[in-house]
Amino acid sequence: MLKIAAVSALSTLILVAAAPAEAGRQKIDNDLSRCNGSNGSAVLVKISGVKAGTGMMRVQTYRGTKSEWLKKGAWLHRVEVPARKGDMQFCLPIEAAGNYAVAVRHDINNNGKTDIFSDGGGMSNNPSINIFNLGKPSYKKTAFAVGNEVKSINIRMKYR
Repeated sequence: MLKIAAVSALSTLILVAAAPAEAGRQKIDNDLSRCNGSNGSAVLVKISGVKAGTGMMRVQTYRGTKSEWLKKGAWLHRVEVPARKGDMQFCLPIEAAGNYAVAVRHDINNNGKTDIFSDGGGMSNNPSINIFNLGKPSYKKTAFAVGNEVKSINIRMKYR
């Protein structure tokens, strides 16, 4: 029963991180030079534990608020790049100081669908995912403050 609950929680995480784009959101290149400190506020996302060098990685920023965290179409910036096994880094610009959160999805076979038995995901602050939060931890557990700086965060990927 616990294994089924864990699979259910992970599948919810992956589905939420896979939500399709809505108008008004910006898909950007992974330009690490944005995080050199001279280009304004940004989040440097350091991801560890990428299971395979196949498929695509998607990293999205959200405002760290109850009304926007993981809501369909509420993401601010999205970077999509081919996956690289091990560790990866992403830089996402922040337009104003405030609270933000990050969601990551690894579409391991690049089929554009959520495969709960193979795809992976992660979130800022690495919250636990369990039967009680069904893969969608509270914004309070994933939000972090960004000022007029480059904020560095670490995310560990989770797979079934």
